[in-house]
Amino acid sequence: MLALCDCNSFYASCEVVFAPHLQGKPVIVLSNNDGAVVARSLEAKRIGIPMGEPLFKIQHLIKQHHVQVFSSNYSLYGDMSQRVMQALAQFTPELEIYSIDEAFLSLDNFRQLDFFKHGLNIKATVHKWTGIPVSIGIAPTKVLAKVAGDLAKKDAQGVFLLPEQYTEILAATPIADIWGIGRSHSKSLPAYGIETALDLRNANLNWIKQRYGVVMQRLVLELRGQRCFELELSPPTKKTITVSRSFSQKVTELSELKEAVATYTSRACEKLRRFELTTDALQIFVRTSHFEQTYYGNSITLSLPSSSDSTPEVLHFALKGCERIYRPGERYAKAGVILLGLRPKSERQLSLWDAPATSKSDALMQVIDSINQQFGKGAIRFAAAGLKQTWSMKQERRSPRYTTRWDELPQVKAR
Repeated sequence: MLALCDCNSFYASCEVVFAPHLQGKPVIVLSNNDGAVVARSLEAKRIGIPMGEPLFKIQHLIKQHHVQVFSSNYSLYGDMSQRVMQALAQFTPELEIYSIDEAFLSLDNFRQLDFFKHGLNIKATVHKWTGIPVSIGIAPTKVLAKVAGDLAKKDAQGVFLLPEQYTEILAATPIADIWGIGRSHSKSLPAYGIETALDLRNANLNWIKQRYGVVMQRLVLELRGQRCFELELSPPTKKTITVSRSFSQKVTELSELKEAVATYTSRACEKLRRFELTTDALQIFVRTSHFEQTYYGNSITLSLPSSSDSTPEVLHFALKGCERIYRPGERYAKAGVILLGLRPKSERQLSLWDAPATSKSDALMQVIDSINQQFGKGAIRFAAAGLKQTWSMKQERRSPRYTTRWDELPQVKAR
């Protein structure tokens, strides 16, 4: 058996953990630059706030229902996610972290277990350790665990164990709600009379493979209770790393654009070192808003002399690339950096002359990363990234980074 643990309204729940007075009240979290709704508490869903709705369109609902509005606080959400996963790891050595708010747990070694009670225990432990409410779906396969997880969200106890006979459940599950069914397939399958999960489970395997491929065939087998998608206990090596943001205000000057590119490059290189990877090349892109009278977008790809994870080295090429695609007179709305050709650092090829310089660079990067980890991102930054950063992402409603910054720790006042 497998258990799928899914954090309920994760971003909104993280905010409520440190503001318990908001329990039971509508809470929403906004996208970058406070643009649109990306997370809603259950109460916010009930009053009719749609996902992805621009903030300015729901001002009447916010005022009418006293909705609490937060900017995205990714430092907090990332750290809280790690804490949830650490709590889940106490229950099984086989854990697949599927996303920031979801994980699959193997229960194969607990065959004599009361799975429903075990699910309740997992749910209670995660909430006790982190304050985050979760739903638990338990079933023989990943696809069925997803179905059970959706039902767990609607269950008062938050745990759903898929029964041995689950035909009626599949008959009530629309094809579009099945994990792994993309938008195009959810539109094409009904043309062949496949409108529910039960229809798909009963479909001819050979026809499914011929028409949709082997992955869809495995999905059908999973609906039949045959496990085809095993847990990925080690995350696959990243193929690219992308850091990009929309600006809080239009950028026109090359100096400001280079500050943004330098900031994004620094963050991308920090991720490189965290995953113990190096990069062979990078791509810089810029674009104006599609609402501008004339749209301009451009990109450039540059190869490094040798594979590297050194911020100064990668930054040197990133700034040159920025200069080459910058066009005066444009009002830039977004820029980004994509690191390409990633490989494990242990496989990096060095020449005889590279070794001494690389050793010094590694030591410098290690010190900088250590200081920024201890005192917060940006405690030490490269001069090219600038100081004021007037273009930086708007986060007017961001809550404190309670768990990752000493100067933003929660404060409890004695009565």
